[in-house]
Amino acid sequence: MSDIEKNIINVTKASLPPLDEYTQMLRDIWDSAWLTNMGKYHEELREELTKYLKVGSLQLFVNGHSALEFLIQAMELSGEVITTPFSFASTTHAIVRNGLKPVFCDINLKDYTIDTDKLESLITEKTSAIVPVHVYGNVCDVEKIQEIADRHHLKVLYDAAHTFGEEYKGKGIGTFGDASMFSFHATKVFNSIEGGAVTTGEKNEKLMAKLYELKNFGILGQEEVASVGGNGKMNEFAAAMGLCNLRHVSEYIEKRKTVFERYMENLSGVPGIILPEENPDLKPNYAYMPVRFHEFGKSRDEVWAALKGGNVNARKYFYPCINAYGCYRDQYDVNDTPRALLASLEILTLPIYPDLSLEDVDRICMMILN
Repeated sequence: MSDIEKNIINVTKASLPPLDEYTQMLRDIWDSAWLTNMGKYHEELREELTKYLKVGSLQLFVNGHSALEFLIQAMELSGEVITTPFSFASTTHAIVRNGLKPVFCDINLKDYTIDTDKLESLITEKTSAIVPVHVYGNVCDVEKIQEIADRHHLKVLYDAAHTFGEEYKGKGIGTFGDASMFSFHATKVFNSIEGGAVTTGEKNEKLMAKLYELKNFGILGQEEVASVGGNGKMNEFAAAMGLCNLRHVSEYIEKRKTVFERYMENLSGVPGIILPEENPDLKPNYAYMPVRFHEFGKSRDEVWAALKGGNVNARKYFYPCINAYGCYRDQYDVNDTPRALLASLEILTLPIYPDLSLEDVDRICMMILN
């Protein structure tokens, strides 16, 4: 690695436990030679995460996308699914890959989650579910979404990839709706290298059994294959990393908080810079540092380029909107969701991870302001 590469600050950096913690667990995997197929560490991680996330049921997956894709399949949805265009590609792809039609609802510009005032007008006789996204760790209006869903007899499946460990009004974020999906990708607050989960608020053994079946090729026994499933199983190496990181995740979040607060201290009150708003009902995880440049002296892209020139890799997240992707733009008009379009052009997520120094935060802020 060159000196220049060593000095580059990326938007995030994977959190890793002490190496000896992980290698000790690897010895057990070597001794057992049980590498995958719901082994010892898989089951231990499932139990520990169920407690940590304060949920009723939890099923592990190889990654968050598989978790969402299999969840949609397990719910046997049909027709149209309302979701947001301001998310990562996985959210919409999981809907489309299940043979369903995504219907894009615009967002609000306060927390960038789905605009519940526009939600009901998009419901038709073909609508079977709503897939809202908790964006940057900001929690959707779960009460109003549930009220609308109940009135129209719709399922609610949350993309909670950004909200690991968060609590809303004292409840684990994975307890809302019919189910929630979490991602444990290397870049997340909590990682198992790659991984994901589906959770429910109450115990739902029927759904968990169906998800288990689908992630294991639909196999129920050596001589019975009940459904057309796939391979979504988390392996033991990933589960071991998850267990290690779970021991340290509270420390990771506390360090993220320190970085987040330094950004807020440096950038608050600057005209044209819109910072995240505190939600008093939310126990946050400080997963992201989204900054919106609206009528600032420089455009978002100019700020991004200036940081890039100083070896700081911020991210235009999410840009472009999903309904502007090459694979969808012939079916949708991005101008139908003007707030999502505006946010995609104005938001930059700044580097945030536990061991980012406050001196580097100060330097990043100086580059933005000068």
